[in-house]
Amino acid sequence: MEDKNIEKMYSQNILAAVVIVSIVIGALAGAVGGVYAISNPTVGTWIQENVFHTSPSSPDDSSILSRGTIQVEEDSATVDVVEQARPAVVSIVVKEDLSQLQESTSPLDNFFFNFPAPQGEQQVGAGTGFIISKDGLIVTNKHVVAESGRGGETAYTVILNDGTQYDATVVDSDPFNDLALVRIDATDLPTLELGDSDSLQIGQTVIAIGNALGEFTNSVTKGVVSGLSRTITAGDRSGASETLEDIIQTDAAINFGNSGGPLLNLAGQVIGVNTAISQEGQLIGFAIPVEQATKVVESVEKYGKIVRPYLGVRYVLVNEAVAKEKNLSVDYGALLIAGDNTSEPAVLADSPAAAAGLVEGDVILEIDGKKISSDRSLARTIQQYLPGDVVEIKVLHEGEEKTVSTTLDEYSAE
Repeated sequence: MEDKNIEKMYSQNILAAVVIVSIVIGALAGAVGGVYAISNPTVGTWIQENVFHTSPSSPDDSSILSRGTIQVEEDSATVDVVEQARPAVVSIVVKEDLSQLQESTSPLDNFFFNFPAPQGEQQVGAGTGFIISKDGLIVTNKHVVAESGRGGETAYTVILNDGTQYDATVVDSDPFNDLALVRIDATDLPTLELGDSDSLQIGQTVIAIGNALGEFTNSVTKGVVSGLSRTITAGDRSGASETLEDIIQTDAAINFGNSGGPLLNLAGQVIGVNTAISQEGQLIGFAIPVEQATKVVESVEKYGKIVRPYLGVRYVLVNEAVAKEKNLSVDYGALLIAGDNTSEPAVLADSPAAAAGLVEGDVILEIDGKKISSDRSLARTIQQYLPGDVVEIKVLHEGEEKTVSTTLDEYSAE
């Protein structure tokens, strides 16, 4: 009995030893095989295909490579655009003779601020522009070249990317938009191509180049189109402000001094003219669609100046609140309304609107079938035409709709 127990225990010990040795040998074999498979891709592939019946390709590796390729391609495109565009981007320096400034007559100013008045020509502003013709026609912002109103004579200098400086003259400024054209006397200059802003999409990559802070020339920033068809009110250094419509919003950093510079797509085409930034947020910049700049350029090439049509009315856009307040039967259109004094009539005398019989209290509903609303203002609609164009106006007059026609005149600031 005792011998049987010893034999049984001996058999169990042998079995346990065999199992332990098998585990150790298996582990060693697996480790050696794994190392060998790793160091020999052919073996590893055979095991993966014939033992585990899986594909040797790795989706994660492919995805990583794909993302890296896309990033490299976009970075390469950005570098190419900047390389191509920078020679045609210029800095514009504005100087005025401050000797003509009137000195203060206040005794308090003399007591607290006994400093000599600035004398001679001083820099009062700086901005950016871009060349669009080989003979020196440059697009910029109106507020870049606007006179400060300090009384001195204004002089403009354009500085090319290579440091060459030219005296410049302002060809004309747009009375209804923050655009201006400047010319220098030069030939065979590098130029930028004007693209298509109508096909822009939110999220599209854009590049801004400009004279950042009026000091760092040809600074480059990149971002995306954050919004389209914005309406903003922008001001300049003289304190003047104007409402701009149909504006591009971007998160590409646009600093002071970038004004007038190009906003480019990845094809190197200008799709906007950088014009303003929001001081209430971060990375909120605005650019005028290049389509509007193209109209200005075409006007100067044809007439030698910027020609704009006008209808001759003062109005407020109608919405639900205005309709309720004025007891109107429509909640869209442009309500003709006078200002607070006699110099601000609802309809200007001898204007195209007066010739069409429009009067205060009328609501312009449509121009040539285009509905007037907050998305398409009357001013924006009129600016699609040229002086001499005949337009049909659908108007609500004393509660009844009627259609009249008139010929648009050329706007004159005089």
